[in-house]
Amino acid sequence: MHDTLWMSVVGQAFIVLGSLIFLSATVGITRFPDLYTRSSAVATATGLGVSFVLTGAFFFLPGVENAVKLIVAVVLQLVTSAVGSMALARSGYLIGSAVYSPTHHNELEERTEDEAGRPGEDVRP
Repeated sequence: MHDTLWMSVVGQAFIVLGSLIFLSATVGITRFPDLYTRSSAVATATGLGVSFVLTGAFFFLPGVENAVKLIVAVVLQLVTSAVGSMALARSGYLIGSAVYSPTHHNELEERTEDEAGRPGEDVRP
């Protein structure tokens, strides 16, 4: 009985922690100034938040089969959230999404100018 109570408390703690990560990402989405910082907030929340919630659910239904499912789900979530966030940021950059004004240094733009050999030429596909 004590083992069940302990596992239930740990599972609830993980689920609450994952929910708090989602809450902080919600604040970030509403408060961050541009697409790039917002996509970072979303990627972090989905990668970590979903992982914590799934781990918490595992404590309610432990077992080897569920442990394998948990590991696969967490690894896939961490990989796909990072790749998805980078794809969103790149597509935003390619369509010319505005960058927050205090960010004056744009290394990607400088690099495309260097590769083209002529300043101001756009080498984006």
